[in-house]
Amino acid sequence: MAQPHFDVVIAGGAAIGSATAYFLTAEAGFSGSVAVIEADASYQHSATALSAASIRHQFSTPENIAMSLFGTQFLRQFSQRMTVDGDCPDPAFHEGGYLFLASGAGLDILRDNHRLQSSLGADIALLTPAQLQTRYPWLNTADLAGGALGLSGEGWLDAYGMMQGMRRKAIAQGATYINQRVAGLDHANGHVNGVRLADGQRISCGAVVNAAGTGAPALAQAAGIDLPVRSRKRSVFYVTCPQPLPDCPMVIDPSGAYFRPEGQGFIMGISPPADQDPDATDFDVQYDLFDDILWPTLAARVPAFEALRCGRSWAGHYDMNLFDQNLILGLHPAIDNLYFANGLSGHGMQQAPAIGRALSELITAGKFQTLDLSRLGWTRILQHQPIIEHNVV
Repeated sequence: MAQPHFDVVIAGGAAIGSATAYFLTAEAGFSGSVAVIEADASYQHSATALSAASIRHQFSTPENIAMSLFGTQFLRQFSQRMTVDGDCPDPAFHEGGYLFLASGAGLDILRDNHRLQSSLGADIALLTPAQLQTRYPWLNTADLAGGALGLSGEGWLDAYGMMQGMRRKAIAQGATYINQRVAGLDHANGHVNGVRLADGQRISCGAVVNAAGTGAPALAQAAGIDLPVRSRKRSVFYVTCPQPLPDCPMVIDPSGAYFRPEGQGFIMGISPPADQDPDATDFDVQYDLFDDILWPTLAARVPAFEALRCGRSWAGHYDMNLFDQNLILGLHPAIDNLYFANGLSGHGMQQAPAIGRALSELITAGKFQTLDLSRLGWTRILQHQPIIEHNVV
């Protein structure tokens, strides 16, 4: 039996993989075949489906801001662009805004970030403590020096619906989805010739995209490349509160704790302390983190949260770039047809459209055409020159 061949094989079919498949198959100058290999056809364990499902422009790195600005534009056009057979999917995008709070120690960084964000077109307002108190009387501002509020373009959405919309559109445009796991790569002389699947099947290919999330390091290692990405567990807690919080945005406390409205309640979370954040593959919810750190922190920020009740909660995983917590995008110099899109460190869903477009441009034109994301390539990793992102949540 003839061995199947695809011009592009994408390892990983969640947000990044499906966005890449969509943009490739939508590209007028690309007439090749595309296969997306995804082991979890239900996506129940994907980082996209288990994320806090939000998008923000408030980063400190120009590339991150630009990618998320494009993500907002994409979401606003989503129903029209993803229509298949008259069915217009709704990503339920709610532009509720992000509110980053700063203590005195963080005020200068907040202001610097605001200048950069505004220069790139983000709609962000700086607020004084008095303005914060007037706008959000339920917020404790006693120890705050200011805040930055996204007035438009930032908010939250149905991440699973967004991913499925891109997947369905990519299939309608000719992409083939295969429910399997990539188990290895056949490569020689700096070139990948084929992809081996867990069921023993081999697919020959013209190019491979590593969009495998937390499975990306193993796939990179199959080509002899050390990818500095590891799986880090993040728990999301759903709570109800007897007191309403009018006009509540996505709030980022100076501690890094966050909360936002979700249905009749709120979701919230915080990263574990660095010494309590090992590699993880399980999905056990970190209730001790909620009891010992998150709840006390946010009850101090929002007194009404003293009376909250924790309900349905879940855990997912970040594909954390341990080098600098930023995306690693593009070709590695050792392999001429293996493209990387890894280490999103929690930003993958919101930046997936821009990344999918960028990968499509690299594959079809050999260069970035819309956004210059070259700084996010392998060069900084190999030369030990990290890009520092101050607004990691």
